[in-house]
Amino acid sequence: MKLARLWQPRNPAFWLMIVLNLLSTALAWIARKLELAPAAALVVAGFAVANALIGLRLMWGLMREEPVRPAAGD
Repeated sequence: MKLARLWQPRNPAFWLMIVLNLLSTALAWIARKLELAPAAALVVAGFAVANALIGLRLMWGLMREEPVRPAAGD
């Protein structure tokens, strides 16, 4: 596994990983900075953790597979 394999802008999984990790960051910030009811804070934190885990799973998959190569005409 190579860390350089993460950079795959032609692979939709790459962009999904980026979006999920950004969303996790935003949700974690919301959970920490806003005064939410305990139940709402748990829901937001749960979504943040779930997004982070899905993003990590996508990252692991990108590191394991070969990068998508552009076609000869691209």
